[in-house]
Amino acid sequence: MKNPLIAIVGRPNVGKSTFFNRVAGQRIAITENRPGVTRDRIYASSEWRGKPFTLVDTGGIELKSTDDMRRQIAVQAQLAIDTADEIFFFTDGKEGLTPSDYDVAEILRRSQKPVFLVVNKIDEYSPDKLFEFYSLGLGEPFAVSSEHSRGIGDLLDAAVENFERGEKDGDDSLKIAVVGKPNAGKSSIVNKILGEERTIVAPVAGTTRDAIDTPFTRDGKKYTLIDTAGIRRKRSVEDDVEYYSVLRALEALKRADVVVLVVDSAEGLTEQDVRIIGMAHEEGKPSVIAMNKWDVIEKDTHTIEKFESKLKEDLKFMDYFKSVYVSAKTGQRIDKILALAREVHENAGRRITTGALNDLLSDAMRISEPPSYNGKRMKLYFASQVSVNPPLFVLQVNDEKLMHFSYERYLENVLREAYDFSGTPIRIVVRTRKKED
Repeated sequence: MKNPLIAIVGRPNVGKSTFFNRVAGQRIAITENRPGVTRDRIYASSEWRGKPFTLVDTGGIELKSTDDMRRQIAVQAQLAIDTADEIFFFTDGKEGLTPSDYDVAEILRRSQKPVFLVVNKIDEYSPDKLFEFYSLGLGEPFAVSSEHSRGIGDLLDAAVENFERGEKDGDDSLKIAVVGKPNAGKSSIVNKILGEERTIVAPVAGTTRDAIDTPFTRDGKKYTLIDTAGIRRKRSVEDDVEYYSVLRALEALKRADVVVLVVDSAEGLTEQDVRIIGMAHEEGKPSVIAMNKWDVIEKDTHTIEKFESKLKEDLKFMDYFKSVYVSAKTGQRIDKILALAREVHENAGRRITTGALNDLLSDAMRISEPPSYNGKRMKLYFASQVSVNPPLFVLQVNDEKLMHFSYERYLENVLREAYDFSGTPIRIVVRTRKKED
C-alpha cells in the first residue's frame, strides 16, 4: 500500500503548523501567532509505530474571506483534502468554536474521508473544555497541545489504527511508476506499452495532471503502470494544480515497486532528472532509466557507450542503475522496459543465505583489511540479510565507529560482484555487538 496521506486543515491560527513541525521532527513550516503565514501546502514524510505516512500542512481555511490570498489558501487546502487518505481537523481549545469551524466541518463531512477532530492548545486537560466541540458532528475530539507535545501520541495511534485496517488491497501486480520532467514522453511510453491511448498525449508540458493507474496483463504477468505528472523544480510550481500534481507524483513513487525515469535523450540527463531518480534511490526503489526520443539522436557505433559513460559520471551515487534507449514514437526497444522492470524487481527481492554471506564478507576482509583507528581495527562477528526490497544487510562488529564510508562502499561492491543486485539500491547497517554480561 502507498504511504497514507494525512492532511492537517482548519481555520487560521489554530496551531496546525506547530503540530506539523512536532510530528515531522524539524521546523519546516513557519509558525507565527498571526493568520495566513502558511500559504502553500507543505509536506513531510514521517512514521509512527513503524508505519510511514506523509503529513501535509495547509493554510487556514476562511471560506467567507474577501481577500484573494485567503481564497487561494482555501483552494490549496481543498486540494489537500481531495488527495488525503485521512484528515486532522484542527480547532482552538482556548478560543473555542467559531463560525469558520462549522464551515470547515461541513466541507469535511462532504469529503467522506476519515476525519479526526483535534482540539489544540489544551495545556491542561479537562472534559469541560471539549463539550462544545461535539456539536461539530465529527465524533469524539482529541485534546492536544502541539506546543507542549501533549496528546499527540493518542491522535497518531488512532490514525495508524485506521489506515492499518485498509492496508491489504490484494493487488499482486508489479507496480511501475513512470516519472520524469514534463514533456519527456512519459505518457507516450505508457501508451506504447499498453498499445492504446489511455492518457492524454500533447506536446505541452504538464498535460498529465494526476497519477493514473492502469492495470494490465502481459505474458501471464500482472502489471500496473502509474503514469505521473511531470515533476518540476519547486520554483517552477506556479499554480495549485501543478503543486497537487507534484504531490501525487511523489506519492506514486513511494507506492511503486519499480521506478522508470523517462529522460529526453536530446536534452540529456539534467539536474532535475538526477534529483528525481535520487528520490527513488532514497526510497530504496529499484529503477530503470529510459532514454526516450532515441530516434532523433545522430548515432555512430559508440553513441550508446558515450551516453552510458555520461550517465555513470552523473549518477555516481547510484552506479547500479539499469538503462534502456527507446523511442516512444517508433516503438524501438519499448518492450524492454517491462523486462528490465521485472528484472530489477527480482534483484531487489534477492536473498543471500547467512552462511554464504558470512563466507563472502570474511574473504573480502582478508583480501582488504578493514580500517583501524588508534591501533584498533574493525572486526566482523556476524552478518545477516534481514530484509529485501531493498536488500538490507546488518553487520555486527566490535566497534561501528571504525567503519569508514569507503570501506562500506567496498563491501557493497563485493556483494554486487558476487550477486546480481543491478538496478536496485542495497543498504548496509553496521552495529556494535553488545558484550555478554
